[in-house]
Amino acid sequence: MSESSAPAMTSQRPYLLRALYEWVVDNGMTPHVLVNARMPGVRVPAHTIKDGQVVLNIADRAVAKLTMDNDALRFSARFGGVSQNVVIPMAAVIAIYARESGQGMALPEELPAATPSADAETDTTPETTQPQPADDGPPEEAPEPPKRGGHLRIVK
Repeated sequence: MSESSAPAMTSQRPYLLRALYEWVVDNGMTPHVLVNARMPGVRVPAHTIKDGQVVLNIADRAVAKLTMDNDALRFSARFGGVSQNVVIPMAAVIAIYARESGQGMALPEELPAATPSADAETDTTPETTQPQPADDGPPEEAPEPPKRGGHLRIVK
């Protein structure tokens, strides 16, 4: 079977989210998710959003009817004493981590399906954009941008 005829795989994001949730809970800690509240389909109380993001406690004691299917994270929770249904599309989940330790993981961004024409466009784009960052600063700054992608930042 050639690469071009290989079936497209489903997103790894929901599988990673479920596994990390279980890991946090198994270690007796409180799972929190960081969500991009600006993404289409996100339903969270408006007052919880700060700078386009929201951090939500998804521990069993904090939510009811928690489901994590391949499309979205869904649950019911009380905000200001009022029960509300929350819907978070998988693409909007930025990270999951343990509140107590900060340990967790930023979920990888979804990559568009590769096609021969998309690959050709992708190959030419870096060549046209690469000189621009070099003009912004001295050559010593060029090695700085590659950073570890696994670091989380707690937003309060």
